[in-house]
Amino acid sequence: MTEQNLPRGRPHDPEAGATGETGVPADFELRDELAQAQERVAQFEDRWRRAVADADNQRKRQVRELDRQRAEVAASLAARWLPVVDNLDRAVAHAQAAQSSHAQAAQGSHAQGSHGAQVGEQDSLLEGVRAVLEQAVGVLAGLGFPRQDEEVGAVFDPARHEAVASVPSAEVPAGTVLDVVRPGYGEGERQLRPAGVVVATKAA
Repeated sequence: MTEQNLPRGRPHDPEAGATGETGVPADFELRDELAQAQERVAQFEDRWRRAVADADNQRKRQVRELDRQRAEVAASLAARWLPVVDNLDRAVAHAQAAQSSHAQAAQGSHAQGSHGAQVGEQDSLLEGVRAVLEQAVGVLAGLGFPRQDEEVGAVFDPARHEAVASVPSAEVPAGTVLDVVRPGYGEGERQLRPAGVVVATKAA
């Protein structure tokens, strides 16, 4: 074989970098692929975080909606139960008045034996009604509407009280609650009914 027929090529350069099929150095291609992969990972992470946040917000909305529905049901039940409690309140007040009247009548009576038995029956009846009243009030408290009847001496608050009467008084400042004629139930946003009170006004 003559020298003219030998294949001729360029001398090998050991310092020349490897190239891809496009002629771009391979390390450039790897860096580009790595950057694209990192971008895809970042996108997936962002989507994942958004999905988690959406799921959490949905869960919170469901909890709030469930709480709202429960509050509405409790308020509806309490509103239906309130007249029963008021009737028991009136029954206790009536029994106490009758007991006091009978006690006064007994002072001028000589039939102490029969009267004593009658008073004993009335006491038992009154205690029974009081026990039922306490249970009924406990039902309202369990529904989120505790009884509000210890307001005597407090300053009148239209958010908690409803003035049903006013009495001039020189003993306490104007606007002081003198008496509670109708107990309230609940308070704030969970108020079923404000307490009906008698309020002091400035004496003439």
